[in-house]
Amino acid sequence: MFKKSKSEQPEKEEKQPQEQWLSQNNEGELAIDAYETDKEIVIQSTIAGISASDLDISAEEDMLIIKGSRQKPESDGIKNYFQQECYWGPFSKKIILPEKAKIASAKAEVKNGVLTLKIPKAQTISKKKITIKDK
Repeated sequence: MFKKSKSEQPEKEEKQPQEQWLSQNNEGELAIDAYETDKEIVIQSTIAGISASDLDISAEEDMLIIKGSRQKPESDGIKNYFQQECYWGPFSKKIILPEKAKIASAKAEVKNGVLTLKIPKAQTISKKKITIKDK
């Protein structure tokens, strides 16, 4: 039998505790659906556990920014999770809008844990043929 030298032996990866791994990521990303109709841009997201007062929606030029924070329910002490998928803490999403939109006329509502944001499209100038007169 051959022995591997120290340099040939695979190094063991050090596992970080879950809390340390989670603290490296400052924000979660909000999942959205975005679509458009003839008259508006519609953005929807499931935001269970969040009230309208926990959300901040703003716009910078053609980018919409949704921010919020989901607070973890009160804990009865240390829990030994065997599966943990829910994200608790701050989250955000930046969305580049596909067309000029009337952000000032946007309307948002939260109903049954779903955020729906409707942004009217800016009216576009219709194309018109200009005739040229020959003189």
